[in-house]
Amino acid sequence: MHSLSPKYLEALRFSAVDLKSIQALAEYRGKQTLFARQSSQVLESLRQVAMIESGESSNRLEGITAPRERILALVQENTAPLNRSEQEILGYRNALNLVHGNHARLTFSTETVRQLHAKMMEYTDEAGGNWKLRDNAIIERYKDGSRRIRFRPTPAYETAEAMQQLVERYEDAIHHDAREPLVVIPLTILDFLCIHPFDDGNGRTSRLLTLLLLYRHGYDVGRYISLERIFEQTKESYYDTLKRCSQGWHEGKHDAFPWVNYFWGVILAAYREYEQRVGTLRTGRGAKSHQVRQAVERKLGPFRVADIATECPGVSHGWVRRVLREMRNEGLIEFQGKGPGARWVKKPKMERRDEE
Repeated sequence: MHSLSPKYLEALRFSAVDLKSIQALAEYRGKQTLFARQSSQVLESLRQVAMIESGESSNRLEGITAPRERILALVQENTAPLNRSEQEILGYRNALNLVHGNHARLTFSTETVRQLHAKMMEYTDEAGGNWKLRDNAIIERYKDGSRRIRFRPTPAYETAEAMQQLVERYEDAIHHDAREPLVVIPLTILDFLCIHPFDDGNGRTSRLLTLLLLYRHGYDVGRYISLERIFEQTKESYYDTLKRCSQGWHEGKHDAFPWVNYFWGVILAAYREYEQRVGTLRTGRGAKSHQVRQAVERKLGPFRVADIATECPGVSHGWVRRVLREMRNEGLIEFQGKGPGARWVKKPKMERRDEE
């Protein structure tokens, strides 16, 4: 669509900082084989944690939540959904499994987009995989309860054609013009969100497509580090850059660089975390304590000893408790509640900015 039109692509100019980001990501892609030499136990642990965090964060970005215990049960495929939120979380898990397991065969096409949406909505009473039948709008809500229309996406009657054109322009940019995938991918996601082709689930579908397109071009970090969690941790920037870059989109007069640079920052953060985590998954007291502290820092809400131990293969529950007590004495975390519902929480100075 508009960000992938030949005219728009030709007019793009990249700064030295932009080129440095692209180079850094390409270098990380080249080092993936080194990361993959870790033990299968380590990589499987990272993969499982990423699945849980992705299902939790991508849905929570859209206001879909469930207790942590239920999310764990749903992601680990040993329970049935009890309500609409759990239906959507379970559907997203299945769509994630589809991307992780079949990315080599899933091309970017309108059929794939509809398939992912249908898989994501399969447990709900909505017919997933169908383009929207009525015009929709992106609404901005304020604390005083007022609302205003932030952006009007592509009209319903133009959606099928717009999505087909998006796919064709992506193919032209990648295969005919041999443009840099790290430029084409975020522009594709931006255009998808501006089209907003479904009645519901556009944000979650866009994150599935992000994972798929990165896979298709050799960037595998989303298998082991949850990109959705990083989007949620930086959701203020996520929504702000999308808002800024949608202005003038219909006329092709928008500035896509805030979103592109934010997108690169997310992927770079994922690779840095991946490198750090596989680099510290070693034996020794210092390495184990560092693992626990890093796992706590990544937490967005209350957590248990078992939650941290799951993210730290080779670290015992006893060692996790010891480090948590140290962090409590340092004033970084505190223990809240009693009995089965008791949880550790980070104190405000450790919290990340995560409000819209």
